[in-house]
Amino acid sequence: MSIERDMSYAPNAGSPAYSGVLSRRVLAFLVDYLIIAILWVPAAVLLFFVGIATLGLAFFLYPVLYFIVAVFYFGFTMGGISQASLGMRSMGLRIVRTDGLRMDFLTAAVHLALFWLFNSVLTPLVLLVGLFTDRKRLLHDFLVGAVIVREEAI
Repeated sequence: MSIERDMSYAPNAGSPAYSGVLSRRVLAFLVDYLIIAILWVPAAVLLFFVGIATLGLAFFLYPVLYFIVAVFYFGFTMGGISQASLGMRSMGLRIVRTDGLRMDFLTAAVHLALFWLFNSVLTPLVLLVGLFTDRKRLLHDFLVGAVIVREEAI
């Protein structure tokens, strides 16, 4: 039994769609988390006013506010029409599901949650998986059935 799913909807392993994907993903990660940090500021201000309106109950969301913003950001961008976050788009990348379906909000959110889980356990070693797979897929890509490809090579 193989960990690979049906890859008939993604480019072949030898395709130029995978060249330079790992380095571009790292740069896209940095861009995306800078954008999330910027989006966190108005979300924190909004949560302050919601906290006043709820007599302080919403203030309990402050410790997880960054994660909430990130889930909505990745859910709407990777699960949206472009199938890529703003960082991925700036690096010429997009996500493709191996079953041919479009990435939806929930799958993008699960992709992000698995990334956080594996990154917290394996730290930067999570990137080593991509060095040994033919399509430069990381562990969380395998689990949601996705592959990251270069936009111009599709």
